[in-house]
Amino acid sequence: MSHFFPRTMLAGWIIRPFRPGIPVGKWKMVSIGSIRRNRWLFLMVTYEYGNPHAVITLVQPVNDHDIAGMDAEVAEIQRLSDKDFCLLAVKVDSWNHDLSPWPSPAVFGKDDFGDGAGELLTAILKLCQDKSKIYYLGGYSLAALFALWAAYQTNKFAGIAAASPSIWFPGFVDYMKSNAIQCPNVYLSLGDKEEKTKNAVMASVGDCIRDGCAWLKEQGLNCTLAWNTGGHFKEPEIRIARAFAWLLSSAALKADKNSHG
Repeated sequence: MSHFFPRTMLAGWIIRPFRPGIPVGKWKMVSIGSIRRNRWLFLMVTYEYGNPHAVITLVQPVNDHDIAGMDAEVAEIQRLSDKDFCLLAVKVDSWNHDLSPWPSPAVFGKDDFGDGAGELLTAILKLCQDKSKIYYLGGYSLAALFALWAAYQTNKFAGIAAASPSIWFPGFVDYMKSNAIQCPNVYLSLGDKEEKTKNAVMASVGDCIRDGCAWLKEQGLNCTLAWNTGGHFKEPEIRIARAFAWLLSSAALKADKNSHG
């Protein structure tokens, strides 16, 4: 497959070959955008599931592992909700960089966290320009943290589906409390074993999510915190499906699409 770009877009930039992580099942590639990082131009591939004509559009940043479970996720949403929807799965190239709101040292592994969330959000908002539709943003793990952070940057999204969010991210709960969220509906979830870890930073996730949920409720948001069985890596596609399904059943009825454009 060849991709052609205007010469002005390529000037001074080096294009990094992208790994599309082609999913299986019922999907179609709907767009190829780009994110600029240093002197690299990263291609951002978006896959579409469900009904492209549905009023409700779910947007989810994903990696290769997530893509492998998209069919199961979509099927579970359809099982839990009778609402018609389209799901846009946005392939993220650099997980720790593109989804992080600000730089922070690595908590596990060797990869530090970057500050690419702003560029990713700008690219995602370009996919959400149809004023006749209602958009929901969600994700799993660091993508869930990104979704929460995005709710403070824009009122585009009627609901946030944050499944097992990396809310332990240094400084994030303080950020939540010192800024105004622009989204009326938030679903939070966590595995009941996720806070039982020897990593001191990640062990704070339970206290952080309880604190964050309580704060959002104090601000008058329609917010819920669900507890799942197991650790962080158990059935992520099912957990994010439950998050989106809750928004479709609980939040979609309350969302005024005219206030999210």
